[in-house]
Amino acid sequence: MLVFSLILTGCGQGESKEEAAQTEEKSDTGSETNKEEATPASYTVEHAMGTTTIEGTPEKVVILTNEGTEALLSMGVKPVGAVSSWSPAEGSDFYAHIKDQMEGVTAVGQESSVNLEAIAALQPDLIIGNKLRQEEIYEQLNKIAPTVFAETLKGDWKLNFELYAKALNKEAEGQKVMADFDARVAEIKENAGDKLTTEISIIRFMADHVRIYLKDTFAGTILEQIGFARPEAQNVEDFMIKAGKEQIPQMEGDIIFYFTYAPPGETDALNNEEEWLKDPLFQNLEAVKAGNIHKVDDSIWNTAGGVIAANLFLDDLEKFFLEQ
Repeated sequence: MLVFSLILTGCGQGESKEEAAQTEEKSDTGSETNKEEATPASYTVEHAMGTTTIEGTPEKVVILTNEGTEALLSMGVKPVGAVSSWSPAEGSDFYAHIKDQMEGVTAVGQESSVNLEAIAALQPDLIIGNKLRQEEIYEQLNKIAPTVFAETLKGDWKLNFELYAKALNKEAEGQKVMADFDARVAEIKENAGDKLTTEISIIRFMADHVRIYLKDTFAGTILEQIGFARPEAQNVEDFMIKAGKEQIPQMEGDIIFYFTYAPPGETDALNNEEEWLKDPLFQNLEAVKAGNIHKVDDSIWNTAGGVIAANLFLDDLEKFFLEQ
C-alpha cells in the first residue's frame, strides 16, 4: 500500500509540473498581448503642410521655433534638439529665462537657418517646425522623422500651442497650461479695473529701423485678451508700422513700453535706441514728458513668443499696474 501510494503521488507531481508549464506558457503569451495592447496607437495630426501620422507618444522631439521650445517645456517635454534663441544668454544657446531648463539640449541652427545634419544625428521621432520659416526644407525634415508644421509666427501664439499639444499627444497637458494662463489673465483683468483704459503704446528698436507694434503681435494679443486700451494709431489688426521720424506722433500713449533687439555683441540697435530717445520730437511726447515710459525685455515682450514668456509678460504688467 505504501509503494502504491508513492507511485500515485509521483504521477500527480508529474501532472502538476506539466500543468504548471502550460500555465506559464499561457501567462507569457498573455504578457506579450498586454504589452502590445499597452502600446499607444498611432494618431494623425493636420497641419500647415498636410497630415502626419505619428506612432505612440514621441519621446525624442526636435523643435524649430523659439515659441515652440517654450510650449514643449511647459508640457513637461525637454527636446533633444532646438533652434538657438534669437538673443541668447551669455554662455548659452538659449534665452536667459529658459537656459536652465535647456541644459543638455543640442542647438540645431536658428529658425531661419536650420542644421539638417545636426537634426538627423539626434535620430528624433518627431520634428516640429514652421511653414513661414522652414517650408523649403519640409520634405528633407520629413525624411528624417514625422514632421509637423505650424502656419506662421505672428500674433496668436495660442493657435500654434494647440497644434504642438496635438503633435506631442499631450492635449490634456496643453489644455491645463492654457487654462492656468487664462486664469491669470482673468485675475489681472479683474484687479486692474479702471486701469484697463490706459492706452499702452509699444515700440521696438532694431539696428536699422524702429517699429511701432500693433495688435497682431505677441504683446498685442495678450494686451487685447486682458482688455487694455491701445492708442488709436496702434489699435489696428496688423503686425507693425516701420517708423521714420515722421511717425513719432503715432508712438504716443498714456504709457510707452519699448524694447530693443540687441543680441550679445551687437551695439547698432542700442545706438539707434539712444538716438531716438534723445530726439526732440520723441522727447515732446506727452508720455515721455510725464515719465511714463519704460524699457522692458525684448525676449519677454516679443522675441521668445511662447507661453513661458507670456507668463513673465503678465508678471511685468502686474508690476507696472497692480503693485504701485
